[in-house]
Amino acid sequence: MTDLQMSLIAAGGVFVVGVITYNKWQEHKARKSVERAFASDHDDVLMRADGTPAERSEPVLDIGATPPTGLIEPSFGAGAGAVASGTASGGADAPASLAPAAPLPGTTPDTPPAELAENLVDPLIDCMIPLALEGAARGDKILPSLLKLRRVGNKPIHFIGLAVSGDWEPITHGGVYTKLQAGVQMATRTTALNELEYSELVTRLRAVADEIGAEPEVPDMIEVMSDARTLHKFVAGHDAQLGVNLKSNGAPWAMSTLIGALENAGFDVRPDGRFAMPDGAGGVLFTLSTNVNMGADTTDRLTLLLDVPCVAPSRDGFGAMVKCAKDLMLRLDAQIVDDFEQPLLDSTLDEIAGQVKEFYTEMEAADIPAGSTRALRLFS
Repeated sequence: MTDLQMSLIAAGGVFVVGVITYNKWQEHKARKSVERAFASDHDDVLMRADGTPAERSEPVLDIGATPPTGLIEPSFGAGAGAVASGTASGGADAPASLAPAAPLPGTTPDTPPAELAENLVDPLIDCMIPLALEGAARGDKILPSLLKLRRVGNKPIHFIGLAVSGDWEPITHGGVYTKLQAGVQMATRTTALNELEYSELVTRLRAVADEIGAEPEVPDMIEVMSDARTLHKFVAGHDAQLGVNLKSNGAPWAMSTLIGALENAGFDVRPDGRFAMPDGAGGVLFTLSTNVNMGADTTDRLTLLLDVPCVAPSRDGFGAMVKCAKDLMLRLDAQIVDDFEQPLLDSTLDEIAGQVKEFYTEMEAADIPAGSTRALRLFS
C-alpha cells in the first residue's frame, strides 16, 4: 500500500469522525431545545395538588392584578415587588410570586394589552433589547426566568412579547410568543443609566436568555450612555415642584381639629402623614404637609406642593392648588406666603401660572407631556 493510499485512508477517517462528532453535537443541541420547550419543573397550572382540575387564571405582566387564591403563579408588576412564597393545598412549596403591585403609572387594569406594551417598553425612554427566540415560547415557561431581572440599580426593566396573534403585549401565563423585547429605563428623577448598570444588565440578561433559549441583540454601550445622559438632562431640567404655604395669623392650629378640616376639604391621608388631593381619576393633583411629625399637637404652617411634570395641563393642578389655598386661608384665618414667609400676591400667582403653561409647552414639544405615562415613569 502506497503512502498516498495511507494518507487518503487517514484523511477519510478524520472526515468520518468529524461528521459523527458534528451530528452528535447537533443531536445534543436539538435535545436541549426540546427539553427547554417541554420540560416542567412545577405543578401543572391546570391541576391542583390533589390531582383535581383547578380554575385557570392568567396574571398579566405589569397590570397589578391581584393573584388568585389557591395556586399562586408568578406575575410581573410595574413597581418593585417583594417576593412571597407559600404552600399549595397538598403541602408542597408553591412557585415564587411577586406581591401585588400598582398598575403602571398612567394606566389602569383595563388598559388594552397592546397599549400597555407600548408604555412598558418605550423607545423614547427605554433602551430596547430584542430577544430572538429559538421557537415559540409559552409565557408560563419563560416568566420564572424573566422575574429574575426586573431592575438594575434604580432603573426598572420590563419585558413584552410578540404574541402569535401578531400583537405585542405584556407577558402572560397563557400567552405564546415568537419574539421578546426587553426595555430598561434610561433615566430616573435622580440618575441616568450608567456604564456599570448597563454592564450588569447585559450580563444578567444573557443568563436569562440562556435559560429561555433566546439570543439578545445588545445595543452599543456608547450610544446607550449618550441617550441616557441626554434624557436625564431633560428630566433634571424639568423636575419642577411648586409650593404654596399657609401661615396662621394667630395661635397654631390644633392637629386634631386641623386633620378633620382637611379631610372635609377633600384630602386623603397618606401613610407618611401627608395629605393628597385626588384628581378624580385615581391620581393626585397636589399634596399638603403639616410640616410636623404625626405625633405633634399643633402646627402654625401648612405647605401645598404641586409636582408639575406629574399633573396633566387639563387638570390645572396649579389653579386647583391656589384655589384650595385661598379657601383654607379664609377657613383657618391664615395668609398665603412663600418659603421666606413673604405674602404671595395674586399678581405673583398669576405670573407663576403663566410660567407653568410655558413649562407644559416645553414638555409637550419634547413628546413627554406632563401627566403622561412617560412623564410619570420618569418623574416617579
